[in-house]
Amino acid sequence: MTSPPYKVCITLGTRPEAIKLAPVIKKFRDSEAFDSHVILTGQHREMVEQVMELFDITADEDLNIMQPRQTLTDITYRSLQGLEGIFQKIKPQCVIVQGDTTTAFAATLAAFYQQIPIGHVEAGLRTDNIYNPYPEEANRRLISQLTQLHFAPTQLAVENLGRSGVTGEVHLTGNTVIDALLTVAEKRPQCAIKGLDWTEYRVLLATVHRRENWGEPLQDILKGFNLILDKFPDTALLLPMHRNPTVREPIQAALGNHPRVFLTEPLDYAELVGAIQRCYLLLTDSGGLQEEAPSLGKPVLVLRETTERPEAVDAGTAKLVGTDYQNIVTHTSELLSDRLIYEKMANAVNPFGDGKASDRILEIVRRYLH
Repeated sequence: MTSPPYKVCITLGTRPEAIKLAPVIKKFRDSEAFDSHVILTGQHREMVEQVMELFDITADEDLNIMQPRQTLTDITYRSLQGLEGIFQKIKPQCVIVQGDTTTAFAATLAAFYQQIPIGHVEAGLRTDNIYNPYPEEANRRLISQLTQLHFAPTQLAVENLGRSGVTGEVHLTGNTVIDALLTVAEKRPQCAIKGLDWTEYRVLLATVHRRENWGEPLQDILKGFNLILDKFPDTALLLPMHRNPTVREPIQAALGNHPRVFLTEPLDYAELVGAIQRCYLLLTDSGGLQEEAPSLGKPVLVLRETTERPEAVDAGTAKLVGTDYQNIVTHTSELLSDRLIYEKMANAVNPFGDGKASDRILEIVRRYLH
């Protein structure tokens, strides 16, 4: 039996990881039972730093791997190589990863190679299509097979892990993104967009970035946005653009000159929460927004062919509409035209948690190491 403080490494590399791990990091750092080390790979840079500043979190180690137009191989190789040395130096008793990023996969593999137990936050999400979303579905499945502590956000995620034949302990914790969201939403953060009067329009908040939507699907989505704006002159579109030029350039070409389209740089997390609180509905291919927006009473139309979060669809907080522009226009028009349908989605109960997932995760890790 070992005695506290227990050494734990918490790894992250992207903005979604930073948001969802921020409340976990805060809990572990506030606990006398743990000597926690935060490791940043740098898969994303500026967007992660904004989140860490918001939650007053600093990294103990920074691999700084980010390069222009980096490939999945680049990210995996540089993360794996850098984490090897850090884990050898710190000798953690547990490594905590989040979600399905390439950083999370590389950290899991690096820990496995040194036989360090792995805790996986947001375990058990599945689409059952190995290439959609890509590479996330493969990442999360690979992580699951090496994990000792699975922190499942929903009962469906628990069942998915059972069907996957995983070893290790499976725990239903809720999703830590709700912990983070409620903490920030309480402050009612501002979201000042130049030229946009939130009281003048019903604002549609959109995000588009996934690899499987690059190319023709993205063109279809953008055509749908234009048609919605033409059909409903009382609407405006706020679209924070991903920094990847493969996504950014088509968006600018299709929407850049529209008087009711507001293209911005990525919003920091507080601004994003402020935008969700003030917008009318969301159109997104993001995973996290499917979880966050329902807690703030906003319907979500998911611009994907599959989702690893079917709980939102089943609960009625989100609707899977795909990338066909006619589907996008039809379902958006329904929410903009029919108040009863809108209210039904807006008032549906969020299935992703109560804001106490981080407390549960800390206690599970403490018991496991004890």
